Amino acid sequence: MQLRAGDPEEIGGYPLEARLGAGGMGSVFLSRTASGRPIAIKLIHQQFADDEEFRTRFRQEVSAARRVSGVFTAAVVDADVESHHPWMATAYISGPTLAQRIGAAGSLGGAELRMLAIGLTEALRDIHRAGVVHRDLKPSNVVLSPEGPRVIDFGISRAADHQTLTMTGRVIGTPPFMSPEQLQAPREVGPESDVFSLGTLLVYAATGQGPFDADSPYMTAYQVVHEDPALDRVPDALRTLVEPCLSKEPKNRPSADELLMQLRTLPEDLGQPESGVSARPDAQDTGTDANADTNTRLLTGRPKQSVRNPANDPATEPVGAHDGGPTAGRTLRRRWRAVVACAAAVAAIAGGAAVLQSGPGATQAQDSPPDGDRRTVSASDARLPDGFGRWKVSVRGGRNIPDELRCAARGDSVYCGGGGVVATRIDTADGTRVWSRANPGVPVHNMHFVGVSGDTVLGYRTGDDGDAEEVVALTATDGEELWSAPLGSDATSLVGQPTEAVLLGFSVYAADASESRLVAREAATGKTQWSTPFPDGSTCTPLVAGKRVYAVCASRSEVDALEVSQKSFHTVDVATGRLGKAMRVTGDVLPLGGAADGSLVLLEEHRTGVATDGFSKVMRLDPRTGQVTSAVLPSRYSGAVPGLAGNKVYFSGTAGLITAVDPATGKEAWTRQTSVEAASGPTASGGVLYFSSASGRVTALDPDDGRVLWTSDPQGAGGGMADSMTSGRVVFSGRALIGTASGNTVFGFDVRKPPRAG
Repeated sequence: MQLRAGDPEEIGGYPLEARLGAGGMGSVFLSRTASGRPIAIKLIHQQFADDEEFRTRFRQEVSAARRVSGVFTAAVVDADVESHHPWMATAYISGPTLAQRIGAAGSLGGAELRMLAIGLTEALRDIHRAGVVHRDLKPSNVVLSPEGPRVIDFGISRAADHQTLTMTGRVIGTPPFMSPEQLQAPREVGPESDVFSLGTLLVYAATGQGPFDADSPYMTAYQVVHEDPALDRVPDALRTLVEPCLSKEPKNRPSADELLMQLRTLPEDLGQPESGVSARPDAQDTGTDANADTNTRLLTGRPKQSVRNPANDPATEPVGAHDGGPTAGRTLRRRWRAVVACAAAVAAIAGGAAVLQSGPGATQAQDSPPDGDRRTVSASDARLPDGFGRWKVSVRGGRNIPDELRCAARGDSVYCGGGGVVATRIDTADGTRVWSRANPGVPVHNMHFVGVSGDTVLGYRTGDDGDAEEVVALTATDGEELWSAPLGSDATSLVGQPTEAVLLGFSVYAADASESRLVAREAATGKTQWSTPFPDGSTCTPLVAGKRVYAVCASRSEVDALEVSQKSFHTVDVATGRLGKAMRVTGDVLPLGGAADGSLVLLEEHRTGVATDGFSKVMRLDPRTGQVTSAVLPSRYSGAVPGLAGNKVYFSGTAGLITAVDPATGKEAWTRQTSVEAASGPTASGGVLYFSSASGRVTALDPDDGRVLWTSDPQGAGGGMADSMTSGRVVFSGRALIGTASGNTVFGFDVRKPPRAG
């Protein structure tokens, strides 16, 4: 809607374009940053600005929103809580709230309900990890963005280390979605209260009604405290997991981490909702203007065309809450690093390359097609290992983080390590463990895999601070240590991942311990082949992309300050170590790997202040000419995991959305909704793309159009830690797919016979 008479022309230096709506506490306006990015500004009504108790509450809202800004929550772009008219600016997105979605189309079912449950639990987990209790989870505070649900509005949240604020004489919250303790002792609520509210939200999403609905808010509150929840219309698989969340005793509820692990074991299809079921009035948020409230929810997702003038499109009301922000930058980078940690192990085989390949897409979710519609999923000459049968094993030790557990296949064996797992050799045919090795001086929790070269297994060990200390070589035959050598550890600052040592062919490349030279060693013997000094004033790390080795360098002072403004890429002559002419790229760029056309593909991270909130450009660096070309991306893909396969870049969203992008033009080739949440980057084999999750669920897609060929059941052991910050990986031995999953699980199956229920 247009600005009204009396509306300000600008707030905090941001010129206003339109009025998005108004609620009981303030008005929300559309504006843009200097770079043109749409934002929404919440301006507090003057009567509340003059109320010191409310102003304290608003300060707390801004602080909490900044503290938890990440993949699932609101990005605070700017704010002034001490202004005569306090305001807060957050990123903008078009998208309905859960309340609007249920009210318009009825309750959710099938894969849509499953992905909502997982996405909301991931959001809650991140909020709690930031030390914040939301305290107001309700349908109008959940925005259904194209890349997954976002939790917004921290107006009554509480940081664990701050004093609880309760407005004088009032219980703050929405009764159908409040916990018993929130109604009885609001100053004492903890994370368990949010878990209870999450349970009520999931019941509402599945049935269109809350589990404690009554004829008045007072009776609803009574039932929350004293009565059993109504769960008879919740799908059985979901009901089993939701019921403990609704325990009257906080100590009997699962944590968000525990619930997330269980939700990921749900079947893909939870069944369809009963026809004609929609939200009852008493299940809606009470005491608020739902439409106006929605207009304060702003997200940085994939803005539709209406973003250019959202005031004219009532069907896609703007919502304000999340995707970047101070913590989001760290979250995104943590996720990126976790997803590609030890990525060199993904494709390492004898004489081959250990290549960084990590790597969205949106039509409707698809179930696995019938066998008769299944595409051939491997090259015609691909065969199974002799005696192969489907298998699943757990390997020793480890922190149960699938993305740090990496495997490399060679011949009749799979070699796994990382994340604290003892280096292990597994028989590809049946999953039998051939050997596990915790060598002297190699702590169980500090061995990370690099790959396999000939009869040598390569990795590196780290110190207690997590920094890499030595390259380690083991014999493939029995796991005995062959040699070790000290190395440097600046890789994460330069390439966004801890690949301190990389493997190409029969040589391993790393920075030396002085972090002043690049060294190549024979993988089998550790003998130094050459040693090349870094450019003056620079620190560098090796990168393998395709069949080339690069040195990625930056100013040492900028690396030390964690503020790298420019990187230089040098080709490395693998015979002599000579560095090629510097190819300089400005900005915070992340290398994805080598494309099929020989170019090095990079992504430029998008920043808002100090926060990263996705990607702004895709870039290609031609090593033959030194030319750097770039294309603007159509979306930020905030929170998505990027990766490269063939000549396409893929973004894997947290809610299962896969998008293919042409790196030459930046345009989307296709999008596809899958049921593989928080998927890894792509692995290509036999003309098929494979994505996997920490639960061990694998999906196969046609790279031409993203068509889902099949999706497997989860293969993880369950329990332990596995979340959106980590995800499984797959490698291949002929037609046998080998993957990793939660519970330190390694599994193998024939891609022509993926494990599926029924």
